[in-house]
Amino acid sequence: MNTPKDVSKHPCFNPEVKGQFGRIHLPVAPKCNIKCNYCNRKYDCVNESRPGVTSSILTPEQALVYVEKVLEREPRITVVGIAGPGDPFANPNETLQTMRLIRKRFPDLLLCLSSNGFGLANHVDEIAQIGVSHVTVTVNAVDPDISKKIYSWVKEGKVIYKGLQAAELLLARQLDAIKKLKAHGITVKINTIIVPGINDHHVVEVAKKMQELGVDLLNCMALFPNADTPFADIIEPDKTQMDEIRKKAETYIPQMRHCTRCRADAVGLLGQDRTDEMRSCLSACAKRPSPSKEERGRPYIAVGTLEGVLINQHLGEAEKVQIWTRSDKGLELVEERETPKRGCGPKRWLHLARMLSDCRAILVSGIGETPRKVLSKYGVEPYVMNGFIEMGLDAAFNENESGLAAMKVREVSCTSKVNCAGSGGGCL
Repeated sequence: MNTPKDVSKHPCFNPEVKGQFGRIHLPVAPKCNIKCNYCNRKYDCVNESRPGVTSSILTPEQALVYVEKVLEREPRITVVGIAGPGDPFANPNETLQTMRLIRKRFPDLLLCLSSNGFGLANHVDEIAQIGVSHVTVTVNAVDPDISKKIYSWVKEGKVIYKGLQAAELLLARQLDAIKKLKAHGITVKINTIIVPGINDHHVVEVAKKMQELGVDLLNCMALFPNADTPFADIIEPDKTQMDEIRKKAETYIPQMRHCTRCRADAVGLLGQDRTDEMRSCLSACAKRPSPSKEERGRPYIAVGTLEGVLINQHLGEAEKVQIWTRSDKGLELVEERETPKRGCGPKRWLHLARMLSDCRAILVSGIGETPRKVLSKYGVEPYVMNGFIEMGLDAAFNENESGLAAMKVREVSCTSKVNCAGSGGGCL
């Protein structure tokens, strides 16, 4: 993990620097996994400043180019964030790949994510490994009977939940995610949308619960009525109402009072927004030609090794893997990544597959059937072999069947070993 030391340079979390440092939001996450009764992402007025709005959608590679160009014109940017226009973890591959690209290219920038929390918990280990330092979670209620009035549905895969069931599931996921974030030492801000007649009387309860979880900051945001939504006719709470709510909540948790309700493509300082100015640049980056077939291929291969010379480690025993790439200079070691900890069953391999989403293959001396299936499903081809790392990488990058066959070893299945002790440590 490579996290910048000076986390005080985040203008949303530290009002004292809002006129010194800026942020850029990368619109790489168009899909959403919940339906809020105040949200309408169909419209994009250039004069609107609200979450869920963007003029363009970027791929991770386009987002990296966009950040490079923006920094040339606005070097005071210290934070790169993803806040939609959907939810980052309804688009986990795009989100994580973007974060990895930015971290590698700009190691001193702060990384920030804003999520509804529904799909966040399963990715906390990964974002911590990448070095994400700040996460915002929108929690509008801690009572499902209240939150069921705020959400039309939540969606997991192809399954849609509604009513009280949806509210209970969403809250459980949010609380789990927040606990995991704080366990990793990540700074957490909670956004609570104040909807008059729905949850305006409930904010103190939200504040109490967030204090209990160790949350760092609470941002009470006035409802922004949007056309063609169930809450379109609810009147936006005025400044006096919001001040009273924040004052009560502040008894339990520090309040954010300088929020500008940023767009999903916002850029610049909070008091000197440059989103309009950068719009043509954003559009140009979004229109960049699609990468070639070779460029689209995942650039890395992971290797399980004990000493960095041979492919000689069983995946189940690997606490970290090496990440290699190939360039004009030859084979290059990019980094080492810690693998998910043992003890979480098959979820360990799901976490690993997502962590290796930029790898086309993994070279190990042994692998269980469960991780083999999971990794293959997510596009990471497992190769079981012994020999020098360079030889294995050369065969894998070139997809040289004879070379791969020459290094292949006879596999001994460990799926019958319940504890997999000494030869897989948790493959099941």
